[in-house]
Amino acid sequence: MTYLDLVNNVLRRLRERPVESVDQTEYSRLIGIFVNDAKELIENSWNWSALRTTLTATTTQGIFSYELNGSQNRFTVLDVINDTENVVMRYKEAHSFNKLFLTTDVTEAAPYYYSFNGISSDGDTQVDLFPTPDGVYQIRFNVVQRQPFLEENADVIDIPSYPVQTMAYAFAVEERGEDGGFNPASAMSVAQNALKDAIAFDADKHPEETIWHFV
Repeated sequence: MTYLDLVNNVLRRLRERPVESVDQTEYSRLIGIFVNDAKELIENSWNWSALRTTLTATTTQGIFSYELNGSQNRFTVLDVINDTENVVMRYKEAHSFNKLFLTTDVTEAAPYYYSFNGISSDGDTQVDLFPTPDGVYQIRFNVVQRQPFLEENADVIDIPSYPVQTMAYAFAVEERGEDGGFNPASAMSVAQNALKDAIAFDADKHPEETIWHFV
């Protein structure tokens, strides 16, 4: 569903006229802000299937720091794999990672540790690898990549649209002062139930992520 579709669906719920562009009126622009607020909240509520993708870093001999192009510092790591060596890489916190470089007799080899280290000038996340690669390796970062804020009318969201609409509507109703939030059937309650249902449906695709394992 497009950004414009979402805004117009919320406007109709508010008994307002639909618009031809999100920026058409002051009020439609406000609804656009609520739509983005709702999208952000809902994207952060679950590791949605629709947002799962793979970012790849290709190593160069003697270089340990790499930029994850397109990441924009808006992702959650599921796992990291050295695809060339067919091994799952392990995360090291910054302190331990620095210790490896400072106290280990570092030799170039196939990398098997990773640690994030700031962002690039264009906002992408940077990652350090250890040991320093001794050649070309394909490092695959399986992540949940959240979308940037919606800006253009035709921008499309990947997550379920219904929770976004109901949440944006709840924000708009609250802004108008029409809903105290105490009624079980209030706009926010409907939005929260819509989000719970959407998460439950999506979680069926990854049941292993909702099961606690006791060791």
